[in-house]
Amino acid sequence: MNFIGRDAELNQLENLYKSPNFEFLVMYGRRRIGKTTILKKFAFNHKVLFFSAEEKNSALNLSDFGEQILSYYGETSGIKFPSWKSAFEYISDHSKDDKTVIIIDEFPFIAKEEPSIKSILQHIIDHKWQEQNIMLVLCGSSVSFMVNEVMGYKSPLYGRKTSAMEIKPFDYTITAQYFPNYSPIERLIVYGILGGIPYYLQQFSDRLSIQENISNVIVSSHANLRDEPLTLLRAELREPMIYNSIIEAIATGATKSGEIASKINDTASKCSVYLSNLREMRLIERITPCGEKESGKISIYRLADNFFAFWYKFLFSQKTKLELMESFDFSSLIVKNISDFMGIAFEKICEQYIIKQAKIGNLPFIPSALGKWWGNNPKLKKQDDIDILGIDGKQGIFCECKFKEELFSLSDFNDLIAASDIFTNVTERYYYVFVKSGYTQAVLDESKKYNVKLLTVNDLFN
Repeated sequence: MNFIGRDAELNQLENLYKSPNFEFLVMYGRRRIGKTTILKKFAFNHKVLFFSAEEKNSALNLSDFGEQILSYYGETSGIKFPSWKSAFEYISDHSKDDKTVIIIDEFPFIAKEEPSIKSILQHIIDHKWQEQNIMLVLCGSSVSFMVNEVMGYKSPLYGRKTSAMEIKPFDYTITAQYFPNYSPIERLIVYGILGGIPYYLQQFSDRLSIQENISNVIVSSHANLRDEPLTLLRAELREPMIYNSIIEAIATGATKSGEIASKINDTASKCSVYLSNLREMRLIERITPCGEKESGKISIYRLADNFFAFWYKFLFSQKTKLELMESFDFSSLIVKNISDFMGIAFEKICEQYIIKQAKIGNLPFIPSALGKWWGNNPKLKKQDDIDILGIDGKQGIFCECKFKEELFSLSDFNDLIAASDIFTNVTERYYYVFVKSGYTQAVLDESKKYNVKLLTVNDLFN
């Protein structure tokens, strides 16, 4: 598998490497996101003291770290380090004018067993490394730990980092590079199923159909991703079943904190803590209608991870069918309903497209707010929504996203126009329509009256 994407991340690492000063990078991101792959790619071109911590006690990790130190310096005398302090001091004493790069991957595995390591690092940074040509990278999959316990105000390491890097999922364009033999529609469907998580993408092959991939990689009883969401929850959380229940509640339509708490039969205050943890893990997100202030009354929760959304909709919610049917037949049912599932994923894709157009100066204006909008339509006297809204003063971009087999109809188009009329203060309006299957002639004719771009899946890749 060729190395795909992550140019910006590698460039940042290279810039830190070229610096003559002490540099301390905190890298973090959810499991399977590709942090270690990035670090190994960087380390391939440089001499690096690279240590991957494991889930074991401090003494065993220290012993392994000591072996890496001796290997890095070509030492064969069998020195034993009695403490983390002595190990770091050895590095400091042997660091000359040349750049010394220290990478500790999965740092939380050490720090949770040996909390004092943060204070030990703080002391040696303050008293020695600050004046040395050393580049320290602490990396971890526990996002909350890295943000709060390493970079947080109460951490001994607070204020010591010189750079931070959150590794995020790929967007749909980078994801597509994994599947050059797929059509544009197939590439979007794969993104809808797997999201931009490199580990998941590497499991699929564009030499097989999407149905075959789903069957082999996700549905089969021995499939690598069959129980992936539960495995991740068990690895990251103390009460995985509670979190599983919350995610199931969101996946089945409970979007407000009160609804979620009621569905899992728990208090709203306790549920809010669980929701916060899932947000820190980047598994769920809290969204507010575009242009509105965040409020418990109007904000909602939804699954942020595409694969979790897919798994809870098709596998978790249909456990009996999953056990009673052959994996390929069950996968056939999924494929038949994939267009309906793709709704939210397609909106995310189209929003990514809008953002890309903004960055290269292809939008009529740069929105000060961008996102989904929902609320009351006073003319229709009912709830209405806009898939993507971008506003800035009296300027507005109104987007409709339809991943359906049917052609986009005049009725659909008129609904978009009617929804935009809610924003009476917006006098300069632009419309973007994104569809899977094309447009009726009536839409092509009517659209000439407006500032509108009628886009298809192919346009998303141009």
